[in-house]
Amino acid sequence: MTALATGEQTATRPGRRAVRVVVAGAVVALLGLASWIIALGPLPLGDAQQVSTSVVDRHGKLLRAYAMADGRWRLPVEAASDVDPRYLQVLLAYEDKRFHSHVGVDPLAIGRAALQLVTDGHIVSGGSTITMQLARLLEPRRERSLTAKLRQMVRALELEIRLSKQQILDLYLTLAPFGGNLEGIRAASLAYFGKEPKRLTLAETALLVALPQSPERRRLDRYPGEARAARDRVLQRMVQQGALSADDAAQAEAAPVERLRKPMPMLAPHAADQAIATVKDMPLIRLTIDIGLQRALEALARDRAAALGSDISVAMLAVDHTSGEVLAHVGSPGYFDERRAGQVDMTRAVRSPGSTLKPFIYGLAFEDGFVHPESLIDDRPIRFGVYAPENFDMTFQGTVPVRKALQLSLNVPAIALLDRVGPSRLAARLKQAGGPLVLPKEEAPGLAMGLGGVGVRLHDLAQLYAGIARLGTVTPLRELADHAAPAEPLRLLDQVAAWQVGHVLLGTPPPDNAVANRIAFKTGTSYGYRDAWSVGFDGRLTIGVWVGRPDGAPVPGLVGRTAAAPILFDAFARTGRLPAPLPKAPRGALLASNAKLPLPLRRFRPAGELLRTGDAAALRIQFPLNGSRIEAAGNDGVPSLPIKVSGGVTPMTVLVNGVSVGELDSRRQRLLNQPQPGFARLTVLDAMGAADTVVIRIQ
Repeated sequence: MTALATGEQTATRPGRRAVRVVVAGAVVALLGLASWIIALGPLPLGDAQQVSTSVVDRHGKLLRAYAMADGRWRLPVEAASDVDPRYLQVLLAYEDKRFHSHVGVDPLAIGRAALQLVTDGHIVSGGSTITMQLARLLEPRRERSLTAKLRQMVRALELEIRLSKQQILDLYLTLAPFGGNLEGIRAASLAYFGKEPKRLTLAETALLVALPQSPERRRLDRYPGEARAARDRVLQRMVQQGALSADDAAQAEAAPVERLRKPMPMLAPHAADQAIATVKDMPLIRLTIDIGLQRALEALARDRAAALGSDISVAMLAVDHTSGEVLAHVGSPGYFDERRAGQVDMTRAVRSPGSTLKPFIYGLAFEDGFVHPESLIDDRPIRFGVYAPENFDMTFQGTVPVRKALQLSLNVPAIALLDRVGPSRLAARLKQAGGPLVLPKEEAPGLAMGLGGVGVRLHDLAQLYAGIARLGTVTPLRELADHAAPAEPLRLLDQVAAWQVGHVLLGTPPPDNAVANRIAFKTGTSYGYRDAWSVGFDGRLTIGVWVGRPDGAPVPGLVGRTAAAPILFDAFARTGRLPAPLPKAPRGALLASNAKLPLPLRRFRPAGELLRTGDAAALRIQFPLNGSRIEAAGNDGVPSLPIKVSGGVTPMTVLVNGVSVGELDSRRQRLLNQPQPGFARLTVLDAMGAADTVVIRIQ
């Protein structure tokens, strides 16, 4: 009995020892595996989420992308919105049928691959899931070993814990290699097909599914034959699985695969460069530009520059003057055209404006109330000190209406009005409205600025003309869609004066074969035929055009009316809309023929003719004083603002903010309806054309 028990105990001890050894070994293995997993470190998602900077238009369409620092093109992808659904179906059917059900590792696929390896002696299909392939992309390694595969499985499980299925698919579609420096389906589709992957043909779909399996050996720009064979294998696999008919597959196989690679999108490159310089470290930058209008105006610039000469450049800016948003920005006809200095943004280059500043001279004259569009003005030889302006055609028109003087861009009337308005005041007003003029060093504003003797940028001219279209207020132009517009608009002109300028410019004779009275515009030609301009607006858009040589060399015969104005009218035509009507006349605008104007407004007299001889005293507003502040009265409609004048010749007309409000009585005084709170300009004109103006503030 004792011997038997002892024998049983002896037989049991080796069994228990073996179990203990197995358990200990398992524990050691698990601890080793855990240590190995811990040693892998965290998922390297940071570098994987770095993408090429993309600049998109107001609707999210790609204008331009920038390669990453190492030269790779990697564009972010959202499968739900950026990719053709059929591509996703073929991809998952070919690569990972159970993507939405497995946990990162598919035991069935791994078992199938192992069985095929044993039975066929070579790899027939891989066992990697999309998640495992993403893990390999996150940590690329050359060796193909059991350890590497185990690492991918562990990482795949981690990815499934950290990310959703949609996020995993998006990241895979962003990182998948497609040959060379192309990563992700968007970069590949743009480079190989010249389009976004939102709508792909069946042949394109199968090709993009096949390329990541061996991206370097199937590059379209090097090995189109290998790429085609791989594409056809994908199509045949889909037929075998019943996901595709044989006829559809045969039709797709007939599509050629060419050796090519297209350039990445390059629309609005100057605007994109400026945005990149302004907004740092942002993967996605949205501009206010409209891609359709941008493409149309870039094509127009290329066509017209080619017709004008190999050294001529064209720049354009299209602005929604209601919001100040730039809808198209063409800095040159070709970004890579070295002869035309294509990478120089000519919308921001300082150039001589020619006659394009004249509308603002007339606007200030209308605002001051000493001239009206129907007033008569002399166009005759005149000298201002040593300065004697002449017209472009070296002739004079005699006495003409102010309206015609602006429409014909006569130089002498413009300089006469500028002499009365004051060059410094014009420069200050334009600067106040966001359009600073660039004067020669240590030079003060002078009369020559009215004919282009200053520097200005197309960007600023477009902003100023948009202010005329807005009836006197300016919204600074902006191209970054996510930057809010300034709350307070800038003041350019009084409302009535701005409307008068716009109404006059609407009647400017258009270029040949263009329809009149649809676009208010002005042309300009700088001294020596260096710059040709045309800036115009309708009720919705303001478009500015500059034509010339970037190096400032003269171009004989380059005139704004024949070189720039036709481009302006063509640009409006290419918007695809009929010109919108201008605003109606604001309240208080004086609409009258010359014969029905107040006597002082019927004819403009230069400042020199306002000097008195004999006993006539100079006209002067005694009350209110210039710069005074006046408390606002009640809103009972009773006139409560007195105005008193000394000197001058009766009858005398009073204007409030450029609008006539009646005449002074025999005592040279009158009670006026008080203007709305804010700044108000009071002007008195006498029968001889003399005037005095004060600016007060109602508070």
